Amino acid sequence: MSALVAWFLSNPTILAIGAGIVGALGWGFQQRLAGARAERDKQAQAEAAARTLADQVDDDIGALSAQAIKKELKSWARD
Repeated sequence: MSALVAWFLSNPTILAIGAGIVGALGWGFQQRLAGARAERDKQAQAEAAARTLADQVDDDIGALSAQAIKKELKSWARD
């Protein structure tokens, strides 16, 4: 058995094929991680935009008087 392993390890063709397989698997894994990182960045940008919009709405509501808020809420209320 050890002679067979020694033959595989000393055969340059087998080593090149093995290195190619390991390299392809490593490249695929790296691409998968890069895709996950890009998706996390995309989601973080969307959350930041939503947070900015929510802050703008809060600021706009805070600038209204109590009467204006009641009037606006009545226009949205279901009858």
